[in-house]
Amino acid sequence: MKELFLIKLGEMVLKGQNRAAFDALLLKTIRRRLYPLGEFDVRYAQSTVYVIPKDESCDMDKAQEKLEKIFGIVAFTRAAAAEKELSSICDTATEYLATALSAAKSFKVESKRADKSFPLTSLELSREVGAAILRKFHHLKVDVHHPDLTVRAEVRDFGAYLHTDALPGAGGMPSGTGGKAAVLISGGIDSPVAAWMMARRGVELVPIHFASPPYTSERAEQKVVELLEKVAAYCGPMKMRTVSITHIQEEILQKCPEELFTVIMRRFMVRLSNKIAQDEDCGALITGESLGQVASQTMQAIRCTDAVAELPVFRPLIGTDKAEIVALAHRIGTYEISIEPYEDCCTVFTPRHPRTKPPVFVAEKAEQALEIDALVAEALETVKITPIRIK
Repeated sequence: MKELFLIKLGEMVLKGQNRAAFDALLLKTIRRRLYPLGEFDVRYAQSTVYVIPKDESCDMDKAQEKLEKIFGIVAFTRAAAAEKELSSICDTATEYLATALSAAKSFKVESKRADKSFPLTSLELSREVGAAILRKFHHLKVDVHHPDLTVRAEVRDFGAYLHTDALPGAGGMPSGTGGKAAVLISGGIDSPVAAWMMARRGVELVPIHFASPPYTSERAEQKVVELLEKVAAYCGPMKMRTVSITHIQEEILQKCPEELFTVIMRRFMVRLSNKIAQDEDCGALITGESLGQVASQTMQAIRCTDAVAELPVFRPLIGTDKAEIVALAHRIGTYEISIEPYEDCCTVFTPRHPRTKPPVFVAEKAEQALEIDALVAEALETVKITPIRIK
């Protein structure tokens, strides 16, 4: 019995003349992700991607785990192939789905006949497959409205396929189709989720992490690496840039009003990110801000930081509340890592009473005490690159 995956695509099918480029990139991604698991034939036909193992050494369970995390796949099924003959279809259904049929109390059969040369209609095929199942599994009853199990039979150009309901995919667009952007990444809950959300739209990520040694530890930086590895499982490998901003923070602390510390620090983060992003040919910056969540995320504070941005700033979480962000963090596997108690540069010098609605001119006036260009240049000299791989 030949087992394979049938993959359904999402909004990619709505693309026009450049649709082929999206398809080609998705197929390339699937082949690359499955390469360590064996040799698979990956091809596109009849609005479906076929992933067919070439021999029994292919790890189908691991392949399923990989497919669940590939952007561009909206749903997929693990199916058994049969000859386009009624006896083969019925035998394959009762054999391949035996475990699921044994556990169910009721079922129904839904058929799709894409190959119109097949002699039976969809309704006739469903009836014949259902009868074969009832002959072998006497405990089952047919329930066309609320069955425990739905058996699906598809007759296509290449063969007939038997499976149950589809599994959900990651959705979104294939990685790399949405341009390139730099994401400001911390060890908290929000920024990894923001990175994942933009990667889901096909954006290639350039992560930028700010550290404050010796106030922040190597373990805190490793925590960020682990968070990005969870994101990379969906979007692919990337390279994290770590920037030391210790001197910048110390200068702000000494020369600027304490209440403005956070907003001035974030303005420096944006300045530094501008430089790195432009060097990496990025078209935007990404942050994990949610409106009103903390003092630096009021509308006025956001305007203050955006005043020094030279690229568009995307904030995919801006209208979400914390419960929604936490739910997404659980979904992508970052939450448990994010809550590990390691400090980051945003919490080391937190002011006691931050100003929540600073006008831009107030921040600009306070920054006059600092040698901004020299501090930015000095920090850029500390940039360290860390490869983020798929585990």
